[in-house]
This record gives sequence, C-alpha cells and structure tokens, in this order.
Amino acid sequence: MRLTEFWQRMDEQFGAAYAQSVAKDYVVAGLGERTVAQALADGDDVKTIWRAVCGAFSVPERLR
Repeated sequence: MRLTEFWQRMDEQFGAAYAQSVAKDYVVAGLGERTVAQALADGDDVKTIWRAVCGAFSVPERLR
C-alpha cells in the first residue's frame, strides 16, 4: 500500500479533517501504544499501520 492510498482510505473512513485528528491524537494499541503519525514518522510499514487502524475502529470491509 502506498502512502497516498493510506490517506485516501483514512479520509474515506473518517472524513478529511477528522482523519488528521485521528492520526495525531488517537493512540492505537496495535501500533505499540503510538499514534498513526508517530508510526509513520518512525517509518513503519503503511499497510501494517492501516491494519492496526482497521483493528481499532469499525472500518468497513470494502476499505480493508
């Protein structure tokens, strides 16, 4: 998964403005108690991050 696809899915799931807030403010257990923004900054695999987001939120199957 490319970073642009990741952000498209985040925007579709949460809305463009709220997606940024989720990425910065929500600590995801599946990311080692880090935020999405921290995991991205640490260079984690984008697909792994997306899977963690899917596990933390009720993401529809079509976006998984």
